[in-house]
Amino acid sequence: MLTNGPVVDSSRAIGVFDSGVGGLTVLRALRDELPREQFIYLGDTARLPYGTKSAETVVRYALQAADALIGRGIKALVVACNTASAAALPSMRERYADLPVIGVVEPGAEAAVIATRSGCIAVIGTEATVRGGAYQRAICRRRPDAVVSAVACQMFVALAEEGWTSGAVARATAQRYLAPLSTPGSGSMPAAVADTLVLGCTHFPMLRSVIREVVGDTVTIVDSAATTARAARAMLSERGLLRLDETAAPMSFLATDGAARFAAIGARFLGCDIDSRAVELIDL
Repeated sequence: MLTNGPVVDSSRAIGVFDSGVGGLTVLRALRDELPREQFIYLGDTARLPYGTKSAETVVRYALQAADALIGRGIKALVVACNTASAAALPSMRERYADLPVIGVVEPGAEAAVIATRSGCIAVIGTEATVRGGAYQRAICRRRPDAVVSAVACQMFVALAEEGWTSGAVARATAQRYLAPLSTPGSGSMPAAVADTLVLGCTHFPMLRSVIREVVGDTVTIVDSAATTARAARAMLSERGLLRLDETAAPMSFLATDGAARFAAIGARFLGCDIDSRAVELIDL
């Protein structure tokens, strides 16, 4: 067990943060992996999307959101946003040195390196995630000979939030973005040999079926939500912070705008109903 830093009550909640509702796919995976834990989820819905904003702006927003969760006495923070993980995680770990902080990029990169057979890995994400190159760097740190390519699939975010995760529109969009993965020699990615695809945005698991249809069965799809949940369990276990209570703990929801929309759209991502009256609106 790690003993650095002050003693923290293991019964406290885990804070989970995203720019909107996409991180609820991570919360869903966390609940499956850690059913005894209590979670406080914050969606910064007033200022989404983060994926098209500058790194400096993302860092500022992410620190403000983290401050709000830490003010509620959380024992650990999961940054359930690829864009914020890529841009703001170092700043968060510096500011909150005594708090366990985990993002989605490193667990996703680790899983990709384990999964790949050829060393050729493709990453899809928002504009900011792809532009920032965090996945590319994280993968190459683990496997220096890896060939990593990335494609920004910004429209996937809108499709996921609208619930258009199957059908002609979703399929056509996926084909437009992902054709380089399934057509040798097309686009900028090494499509003929890429055998692993990282879903580098928390919205993208909602489109997993149509993505699978387009890339085919030979490509391994890595979902950073599931890998982050497993990494969170390991981190909490190492620090002696796993909740020991046998009863399932409640989830709390915070948003910076639009409680009704958060509840309606978020229910699809979380896989269960969210009562809009239980969504607390806060200012950051």
